[in-house]
Amino acid sequence: MSERKKPSRQQVFTLLVEVGRKDGDGLPDKATGAALMLYASGVDEAEAVRESVAILKQADMNPLDVTGYGTLAEREADGHDIGDEERNLMQRALDENAVIVAQVTPFFEDRN
Repeated sequence: MSERKKPSRQQVFTLLVEVGRKDGDGLPDKATGAALMLYASGVDEAEAVRESVAILKQADMNPLDVTGYGTLAEREADGHDIGDEERNLMQRALDENAVIVAQVTPFFEDRN
């Protein structure tokens, strides 16, 4: 009896997560928070968001808000320009069933 592998229903979603400060979060000392661009796998966007938030919390981060930008196909349909590096990170997230942090942009309060 041969085993047939079910086709994966996993997709990769692009998420922008805003995080606040928390002890041990690894952000620069004077940062007030950060924006993280993630590629997260899931059967739907809700699962990708749940998994991403759980992983960020495990990493001592403080997720405050998540904005979803959809799958690769949805982003292409919206006219987003998606380069090879970004596509490679998305493929890695799918292959590894993972959450990949592609970019971290710390926020600094302007105190003139």
